[in-house]
Amino acid sequence: LKTLSSSHSLAHFKQVHAHILRSTHSPSHSLILKLLSSPSLPYSLSIFSHLPHPLPSLSTPFLRHLSRSSKPEFAFFVYQRLRNEGIPIDRFAFPPLLKAASRVGWLAEGKEIHGFGFKSGFHSDPFVQTGLMVMYVGCGRLPEARLVFDKMSYRDIVAWRIMIDGYCQSELFDDALELFEEMKRANIEADKFVLSSILSACGRAGNLDCGKAIHDYIIQKELVIDAHLRCALVTMYASCGCMDMAQQLYDQMIPKNVVVSTAMVSGYSRHGRVKDARLIFDQMVEKDLVSWSAMISGYAESDQPQEALRLFNELQILGIRPDQVTMLSVISACANLGVLDKAKWIHVYADNNGFGGSLRINNALIDMYAKCGSLERARNVFEKMTSRNVISWTSMINAFAIHGDANNALRYFQKMKEACVEPNGVTFVGVLYACSHAGLVEEGRKIFASMINEHNITPKHEHYGCMVDLFGRANLLREAVEIVETMPFAPNVVIWGSLMSACQIHGETELGEFTAKRVLELEPDHDGALVLLSNIYAKERKWKNVGDLRQLMKERGICKERGCSRIELNNEVHEFLVADRNHKQAYEIYEKLNEVVSRLKLDGYAPNTGCVLVDLEEEEKREVVLWHSEKLALCYGLINGAKDSCIRIVKNLRVCEDCHTFLKLVSKVYRREIVVRDRTRFHHYRDGVCSCRDYW
Repeated sequence: LKTLSSSHSLAHFKQVHAHILRSTHSPSHSLILKLLSSPSLPYSLSIFSHLPHPLPSLSTPFLRHLSRSSKPEFAFFVYQRLRNEGIPIDRFAFPPLLKAASRVGWLAEGKEIHGFGFKSGFHSDPFVQTGLMVMYVGCGRLPEARLVFDKMSYRDIVAWRIMIDGYCQSELFDDALELFEEMKRANIEADKFVLSSILSACGRAGNLDCGKAIHDYIIQKELVIDAHLRCALVTMYASCGCMDMAQQLYDQMIPKNVVVSTAMVSGYSRHGRVKDARLIFDQMVEKDLVSWSAMISGYAESDQPQEALRLFNELQILGIRPDQVTMLSVISACANLGVLDKAKWIHVYADNNGFGGSLRINNALIDMYAKCGSLERARNVFEKMTSRNVISWTSMINAFAIHGDANNALRYFQKMKEACVEPNGVTFVGVLYACSHAGLVEEGRKIFASMINEHNITPKHEHYGCMVDLFGRANLLREAVEIVETMPFAPNVVIWGSLMSACQIHGETELGEFTAKRVLELEPDHDGALVLLSNIYAKERKWKNVGDLRQLMKERGICKERGCSRIELNNEVHEFLVADRNHKQAYEIYEKLNEVVSRLKLDGYAPNTGCVLVDLEEEEKREVVLWHSEKLALCYGLINGAKDSCIRIVKNLRVCEDCHTFLKLVSKVYRREIVVRDRTRFHHYRDGVCSCRDYW
């Protein structure tokens, strides 16, 4: 026994086994059990197969050993032999067999064991019932597990824990919380494992009130809050956005493990506090891929794509291989950045590192290329995909929509239906968006009706918002107002905002003032509505009203979002603000701008100062218009880019009328292709014409 216990290699184990076989003494029960736990599972099975008529005292411990091993399915070879040879199986053999079925997801075998247990009279045995619950939960069959649970005459804490864990694993958080309440009514004292599961359910469901109630329960019962439970509490508060409480509990943890630190990073990131997330991240002694992914995702979702990509570069330097979750965050960051060269590099990296066949990655690549201005590359990814789902088709339709290619958006929508892929609500948002930005009013009406009548999709706020936008852009403001008045729920800020924007475009000041006030009722600090009201008063030369509004904005700390444009050249992203003079080439940029304006004036260009709604002299207004951020970015591109290269600019706001005319003329006079992504869509300028056909 001592020699076998110290045998770590199969060769040594076999030598001892051979010595036992040559011995004239019969091996003891304990010696056989030790032989059955050899370093090789197939060798152990071979030994068991040569045992004549093994009793439960041998077979049951061996089944337990196999169920915990790296090959739990081997337990069924033993079970089959016992059944075939009619060798007795006691009630203690059922839990390991059911555990093995659970671990490999063998529902059919698990059901067979369930039936055999029933025939053997063990169906009401608590050990067997608990094993059955484990098997059904492990195979994802929650209703069957609950049926076994409800039939149990006695339920110990283990049974409650298994059922609650099952609901949490299947994301049935309301069922988990309801069962916990039932457990309290049954006067069963929850242990730290049940409480941790319930806290996890509260966090993932975003149920802060319930999470706080569990915390109060822990305090009331004077339970010891160990590291495991404290970790669960921190994660729950962080997931629910209660970061002050999460931080307080986190500060009490010594040491702080990687799991709870990652939960804090995710919590802060999810609620827009990226600096706090980075502080936690930088303080982490140990970081795993999940924590890196959480921080990269935080930057990607907080409109800091350059930081996300910078962090991804650090990850590569450390030699940590990303997984699919990391790659999706990186692709999302690249899409937000809108830089095509970076997008190409990410695509190559994904292919070279084994992500090229992933459906989710390819769907994300379509979106990335579309947002980086290359509709052609987005379509290439789509066409090369061996399998496509509703997200693939929707991403491609959305790509056409934001590039103003409504005809292809509608054509691919038709092809999607012909491929028997059922469109969802998001698909219809993309198709309606395409119609809205191309002025296809009748097609938009038909598609909206088909969504309801043919596809049984109930319109949501975003669908009504698209219809308001469709009618508003087409100057059918009465119909837009009718949609707002007749929709089955109260319009939100986005819908009122769409109508407000339409009024601004078409100079409908009275209705514009009304809609701006509705927006401010829902969101008092909405900068767009306050600026529009200010602009309306400015157009009417009500300078006192303008002053009052601007004073109100100053008191509340509300600023109009500043125009910002970025351009990438030679793997470096350059950002420009309005009238920006901070760039190292500022002098050359403004000299180039003066030269461009002089050349364009020969083609009839005159700065359109109508969008400058401040009390300035006309010459000052012209300067304000000419110093818009996209014009500065364009001139930087003309100075530093290759002569025949496409100039790509990303703008955070809608392109104004003057810049739109300016960019068209530059594309003609300088014979350059220019692609601009503004807040809502792409503009492709070529030979003095824009892809939007001046409808934006």
